[in-house]
Amino acid sequence: MTAAATADALLTEGYRRCARITREHGTTYYWGTLLLPPERRRHVYAVYALCRLADDIVDDAGATTPDRAAATAQRLRGLQDDFGEVVAGAPTADPVLAAIGHSVRACAIPDECFERFFGAMALDLTQSTYETWDDLLAYMDGSAAVIGEMMLPVLRPRSAEALAPARSLGLAFQLTNFLRDVGEDLDRGRVYVPQADLRRYGADPHARTVTPQWRELMRFELERNRALYDEADAGIPLLPGASARCVGAARTLYSRILERIEARDYDVWSGRARVPTWRKAALSARVLVLGPGHPGEATA
Repeated sequence: MTAAATADALLTEGYRRCARITREHGTTYYWGTLLLPPERRRHVYAVYALCRLADDIVDDAGATTPDRAAATAQRLRGLQDDFGEVVAGAPTADPVLAAIGHSVRACAIPDECFERFFGAMALDLTQSTYETWDDLLAYMDGSAAVIGEMMLPVLRPRSAEALAPARSLGLAFQLTNFLRDVGEDLDRGRVYVPQADLRRYGADPHARTVTPQWRELMRFELERNRALYDEADAGIPLLPGASARCVGAARTLYSRILERIEARDYDVWSGRARVPTWRKAALSARVLVLGPGHPGEATA
């Protein structure tokens, strides 16, 4: 096999693995990306795979305990270094890293996006709470808003005005995760709900109990989350057709997690609020046929 054929085979395998990672861990993203052309779809998978690799390092059980924190930080730096070398053109035998590097170069995603991302991931190793919403936003700039920025070169917006809505959508997605996964994050020793909000409503996540105070807190946070989705909606008409359908579907599906949380009476302790797979498939099919429309109005 020639060197070129070997490189092509490595990339093919890498993108296959990136797609599998996305389908297993980011099902909402996966169903949304099915509305993209294959050549752009694989770039979304690659960006998601990089984020998942970093998340898995910092979210590993016991990763931030005193006896393991230094080793975890070293693993994260190792991933960042390997990623940087591959993006710069260094050879790799790792199919996933090869695909990630290829996508970053092909889409010309700015290096500073990844510097901010890895900086936020490193913060998870040393910081477990955030005092105010502004403090949390500063962290989410590198862990969430920047993901929206990374995706823009893949989605090819028609206007630079799409930047702010893309950042808002990244923030909205992550805040939804935070509200859905309070218990899982607590198991890792982290609380992503601002401490000032917890005090304001007298809510205690450590009690892991739905109380009147917890309901009031969650109503407030869900309203804040929906405002971010509303801000993100302004960017969808600025995207070309396939990208608008992809983002519109993902936006609708992810925001429905908030409805599931409400349907569970804000109980995020006894199970994860999920949108069933059949609803994801049905919505993707509907958007493919009818177009994105107003994402908040799509039904499945």
